[in-house]
Amino acid sequence: MRLPAYKNSKGFTLIELLVVITIISALAVVVFVALNPAGRLQQSRDAKRATDVESLLTAVHEYIVDNAGDYPTGMSAGMAEAQLGTAATGCAVATGGCVVTATACLDLSTDLAAYLKTMPVDPYSGTDPETNYSVVVDTNGIVTIRSCGVEVLTELHSSR
Repeated sequence: MRLPAYKNSKGFTLIELLVVITIISALAVVVFVALNPAGRLQQSRDAKRATDVESLLTAVHEYIVDNAGDYPTGMSAGMAEAQLGTAATGCAVATGGCVVTATACLDLSTDLAAYLKTMPVDPYSGTDPETNYSVVVDTNGIVTIRSCGVEVLTELHSSR
């Protein structure tokens, strides 16, 4: 006995559809994990921080050269590390390699205005009052700028 043939049997079976949906779902998960959008955003913010650190350090050194070796107001050889910004309180920070104990921020916006269009702020957690960047000058006069808000890296700083 032969089963009757359906003349207009077009389309996919339920099993075929489930197999295709499973394959597409698995590929989508693999691609999403491989791209890691959150990680890419963190890396791009760290790249911005690296650029900001170099810009700040260059501006400080240009100021020092243009002012016959004088540091910007509030900076001196052997100074304690200070967060950059305009806040009078709440500037202590101990992340990203920064060890700032001073409660007031160091405002360099006036002294560095000729060298920077605007003071850089951390792309994720910085504000004008608390930029999340710090500066320290050691006893040999070496200026170090640090980013206190790094995400992927353990520490981000530059010295000259």
